[in-house]
Amino acid sequence: MKRIAISSALLLILTGCASSSDLEETRRQLAQVNQQASTRIAAVETKLSNDKLLEMVNQVDTLKAEVAKLRGDVEVLNYNLQTTQKRQNDLYNDLDGRLAHLEGGPGKQDASQPAAQQAAAGDSQAAPDYDKALNLLRARDFPHAINALALFIQQNPQAPQAAEASYWLGVAHTAMRQYDAAIDIHRRFVEQYPNNHFAPDALRNIGNCQRDLGQMDQAKNTFRRLIKLYPKTDAAQKAKQALARM
Repeated sequence: MKRIAISSALLLILTGCASSSDLEETRRQLAQVNQQASTRIAAVETKLSNDKLLEMVNQVDTLKAEVAKLRGDVEVLNYNLQTTQKRQNDLYNDLDGRLAHLEGGPGKQDASQPAAQQAAAGDSQAAPDYDKALNLLRARDFPHAINALALFIQQNPQAPQAAEASYWLGVAHTAMRQYDAAIDIHRRFVEQYPNNHFAPDALRNIGNCQRDLGQMDQAKNTFRRLIKLYPKTDAAQKAKQALARM
């Protein structure tokens, strides 16, 4: 109706038939329409602004959640890195202790090894090949040491050094963090040579590998078995320490 009134007033103005009061009314209506239009435009602009603000708030909340998640992920990664570094340091320290058995020249045997076995090892024609494999292990050339030890065992299964070659093969795989292979080799070593002076260390290495693979229950069982079978050994004492930390 207002549009019709305004149109009629404008028509009267154009035809020269409008009075001053009609002109004033037309102006008032025009001002009212203009005010309404301005109000509506402002309302639309406010709504658009609020919607935009709400969208921005939602985006900020989303970003905050993502940042919080990333911080949590970073903390987990830092913890895992520290744990991995510690285990790696422990591994190399332990490896140094094991390799100390080899120091002093090729073919050196542990003092606890029976004299007859030492003599047989010295007289064996396979001794040079075994010494070469041990030299690679001493040099921390683990990939070539693994190949040399595996070949020695394959070619000389009855040699006096075959048992300890199997043990050192497991150690080399551990150094390469090839834990599944190390577990399999050491497990067979303990089964075949339970009275060998390296058997407690081999069993402990199985537990360490299982722990590093996240197989905590299996690792605990292995450490308990070690303590039961070889209670007076240094390996058993270290197994107790490992259990206390788990």
